[in-house]
Amino acid sequence: MLNWAYPLGWPEGLVVFFFFIFYLGYALRTRRLAAPLGQRGWRLGWKLGLRLLYVSLLGAALLGPAYGVTQRPVRTAGKDVWLLVDLSRSMNAMDVVPSRLQKAKSELSTLVSRFQADRLGLIVFAGEAYVQCPLTYDQGALQLFLRTLQTSLVPAGSTDLAPPLELVLQRLGSTQTATPEAVPRATAIVLVTDGEDFGENLEPTVRVLARSGTRVFPMGVGSVEGSRIPQSGGRGYLRDARGREVVTRLAPVPLRRLAEQTGGQYFELTDRRNEFPLLLNALNRVEGQAEQVRTVAVADNRYRYPLVLALVLLVLDVLITIKVIRP
Repeated sequence: MLNWAYPLGWPEGLVVFFFFIFYLGYALRTRRLAAPLGQRGWRLGWKLGLRLLYVSLLGAALLGPAYGVTQRPVRTAGKDVWLLVDLSRSMNAMDVVPSRLQKAKSELSTLVSRFQADRLGLIVFAGEAYVQCPLTYDQGALQLFLRTLQTSLVPAGSTDLAPPLELVLQRLGSTQTATPEAVPRATAIVLVTDGEDFGENLEPTVRVLARSGTRVFPMGVGSVEGSRIPQSGGRGYLRDARGREVVTRLAPVPLRRLAEQTGGQYFELTDRRNEFPLLLNALNRVEGQAEQVRTVAVADNRYRYPLVLALVLLVLDVLITIKVIRP
């Protein structure tokens, strides 16, 4: 099946239109000059067809005709990026408009589209952690998982940062066990949370992460002033055991410490400051450690055939001259 790398648009249509206009003007001018001498100026008629043909072939070559599909090896020195997204109820707080979670999802969607040569995975957590999407090159699938994120996906519970980090370590261990001869891929973790960690001691997990070379880039979402947590169904706000409304606040201190201990960097996403572009730059500076060879299916561009034929006809047009007006 014949496909085109660049579909025909209005710029190409304008080029064809002006070619006809100018060539028609050239033909009429030649006829007008030949008329006083009693000669006909249509000797160049056959050249009009020749020129139309090679101009059409040049246009076809520019549009990139592709026929069939070929498998080509692509070398990549990519990295693995795990996206860890906090789905505790505090992420529904609206101190970041429209909510902490909705704003984070929008920015993560941009992040995914920027790293096409890298494998990305998604882990969601609150009190427990789950792999929502394993490491993949399929950006479309990951974008779909991101769009479906909501706090009801995980059991209600307080945020615990240890389970998602330990889950990444398990995945790293299983990969190295499966292919012990391979050079470990560079791994980065993007931890999206408000930083309120109600779990146990995180230090042992962080030390293992640091030894593995995995860098953590926490993204603190929320505000230090805090906000109430709306309940599902619009039934007011979440209350504690004493009946008081719960106020959730961004806790940047443990997230900064986590970034420092793993060689990463801390960023914030608030109504006043959006440091996601800085996060993208930091991830770009994490170089892949293992070169991989992947086979991808690409359309076989056949532009050379119309291009060569057009050049041959162009040379014939230059070499063959016609006397339109004879003395």
